[in-house]
Amino acid sequence: MPMQGLVLPLESVGKGDVASVGGKNASLGEMLSELGRGGIHVPSGFATTAEAYRRLLRENGLEQPIRDALEQYRIGKANLRETGGRVRSLVLNAAFPPELEHGIRTAYERLCKAAGQRNLAVAVRSSATAEDLAEASFAGQQESFLNVRGLDALLDACRRCYASLFTDRAITYRELKGFDHLDVALSIGIQRMVRSDKAGSGVIFTLDPDSGFPRVVVISAAWGLGEMVVKGAVDPDRLTLFKPLLEADGAVPIIGRSLGAKERKMVLGRSGERTRIVATSGRERRSFVLTDEEALQLARWAATIERHYGRPMDIEWAKDGLTGELFILQARPETVHSTAEGGSFDIYRLKGKGPVLVSGAAVGQGIVSGPAAIVRTPADAEQLAAGSVLVAEATDPDWVPALRHAGGIVTDHGGTTSHAAIVSRELGIPAVIGTGNATRLLRNGQEVTLSCASGERGLVYAGALPFTRETLNVGSLPEPPVDVMVNIADPGGAFRWWRLPAKGVGLARMEFIISALIRLHPMAAAHPERLTATERRRVEQLSAGHASPADYFVDRLARGIATLAAPYHPHPAIVRLSDFKTNEYAGLLGGAAFEEAEENPMLGFRGASRYYSDRYRDGFALECRALRQVREELGFTNVIVMVPFCRSPAEADRVLAEMAKHGLQRGENGLQVYVMCEIPSNVILADEFARRFDGFSIGSNDLTQLVLGVDRDSALLAELFDERDEAVMRMVTDTIAGAHRGGIKVGICGQAPSNSPEFARFLIARGIDSISLNPDSFVTTVKALSRMNPPASARPAPNRTRAARSGRHGLSAGGPSARVGATRAR
Repeated sequence: MPMQGLVLPLESVGKGDVASVGGKNASLGEMLSELGRGGIHVPSGFATTAEAYRRLLRENGLEQPIRDALEQYRIGKANLRETGGRVRSLVLNAAFPPELEHGIRTAYERLCKAAGQRNLAVAVRSSATAEDLAEASFAGQQESFLNVRGLDALLDACRRCYASLFTDRAITYRELKGFDHLDVALSIGIQRMVRSDKAGSGVIFTLDPDSGFPRVVVISAAWGLGEMVVKGAVDPDRLTLFKPLLEADGAVPIIGRSLGAKERKMVLGRSGERTRIVATSGRERRSFVLTDEEALQLARWAATIERHYGRPMDIEWAKDGLTGELFILQARPETVHSTAEGGSFDIYRLKGKGPVLVSGAAVGQGIVSGPAAIVRTPADAEQLAAGSVLVAEATDPDWVPALRHAGGIVTDHGGTTSHAAIVSRELGIPAVIGTGNATRLLRNGQEVTLSCASGERGLVYAGALPFTRETLNVGSLPEPPVDVMVNIADPGGAFRWWRLPAKGVGLARMEFIISALIRLHPMAAAHPERLTATERRRVEQLSAGHASPADYFVDRLARGIATLAAPYHPHPAIVRLSDFKTNEYAGLLGGAAFEEAEENPMLGFRGASRYYSDRYRDGFALECRALRQVREELGFTNVIVMVPFCRSPAEADRVLAEMAKHGLQRGENGLQVYVMCEIPSNVILADEFARRFDGFSIGSNDLTQLVLGVDRDSALLAELFDERDEAVMRMVTDTIAGAHRGGIKVGICGQAPSNSPEFARFLIARGIDSISLNPDSFVTTVKALSRMNPPASARPAPNRTRAARSGRHGLSAGGPSARVGATRAR
């Protein structure tokens, strides 16, 4: 039932009052009254009601003229721009009902008195009665006005808010969503200004806005007032925090942290200006807006708000630069992933190659091809041909009428939490945001392919490339007869697979994180003084914002590992230490100074042999620092360390001693250490290796290569490379038996089970404890495996008594989580 009165204190309304004060104000009141006691800060204020808006229309006789104007647009006798302008003019010229004007004046004076200021600066925000609903966000469709001072200015801002109910973008959006225009009323929220112009502000999602992964909080942050982030006019910082560890003792679970360009900011204006946009300083561009402690505080508030509403939320926040306080400014339901079907998801794959023209942040996970259309203004976009890839400096809610015709969107500026990104997701349009230079590098009519299918970075390729779209249905997968894990290499794409019912990550390759995210040779990070002057300059640019190149390397590696470990936490995430070959290492920045050419890198200075060598020891120390940070600072004790290409038990002892020297002592804090079983000596001496490690991981690719004497990279010998060869299968059988004889688990995550369900069935029949698959083959392989049951006699129980005596500890998850294993997928 609508509440009585035309003006109400925000703390007197709640989430059940959407019909009276709109979604935005109802949510603000709910947080003030219900969550304020829990420490969440919300600026005080008041709201006009929907009845106030309707009375303004009635007393000025506007209802029928508005309906007539909109009908002319609907039947094609007037265009959108003419219609919107005509209706807004009607509202702007309307007189306030005396009771409404009196109510606004009284409430504003009360707010000024409480603040001890005569003309208190306030924010004036629109709150439509159909806004912030579960099925439609209406994000940014109506206007907001900041730094409004004095009663006359406040009344003018309120009148403009009412008129903004009929902006071109708002009319278009209601048409798309099927809302009757006059069924939607407008409430106005008036709150005291948070002086974020002297600090920063931004947006929070309580899930990953692109994949829908529900166990993270994603924060965007920029300097100054939040309009720049919301409207996509600035490239913000982005921080990702893991919700399950937000309250863990001593943990700071920031698993993603990227520094935005933040070249401009909005501040309060002078000489009659409400706001103005200025350039940020070099120091501001190089610095994160939020400290770790502030990010944690915001993430905890966001998780509390999500629990209170019982659904994922889209939140705006600000920091007052005068007091240092953090505030929540808005909270609305997330409307894309929270309403999607959870049992299936689409996977896009590029089937061709082309030059990459530009790249930026990916919005969505799709692929689209079409002609590029460089558009400078929303008005110019009205003639956009359907299916074109819209290219603009920035997109904001004014572009909504054009976005519905676009096949894809590319912008120079903006972030993944802007209103434009939200609307793009609602409309199902993939976008590449914040490329920096798309409007300069792309040409009108140029055929391009926009891909958001490779993780956090979206790419725009030259030409129309072929691609496929596959729908994976995981809702009805049967229970497999063995633990099935996944191989994940790229942190940028880790969250897209969270729906798979995997029992952990069987292989996370450290070298992929180094090559894709860090791009710096570990020894170059440890010893930049050995590089050329040109290389040192590049390293300085790469590591900007960190105290040293070594700190940059450790921080990026740690957060990359944590991102891979997050989707299936608390199940294990098996992280393999770096296993580059010398020619691969040499290709990293600074690598030439530390690598020597080898005739056969595949059998050369790789894997375990590097870690205790003076040629790489300092680089290995950085790897160990990163792993300690993952487990001890970020809180991911589910991470298991795996040693690759370990040639002998004596080498295993040296590696374990080197790890212990850097604080990674096997058995301490539940640390488990696995070894790749990929060399014949690992199989022959299985009992010796089992005494030194907590698990085996069969590396079928290298094991096949070394058993058959076939170079796995040789096209000439490709027909001879077969994991199903009798000799290889005997080796695998002996490995499984040896592991169980030694009381440890054994798994496999090489390519063979992903390629051949028949090979996977063989492994289960021999008693393998776990199989790790490539994500894209997970569904089909699990279905195939579920049609068989492993013979009980083929799976001898490990000697748990010996394992317990040796000091091995299970993971914090306990139980089934300990039944793991992995292999390489190279």
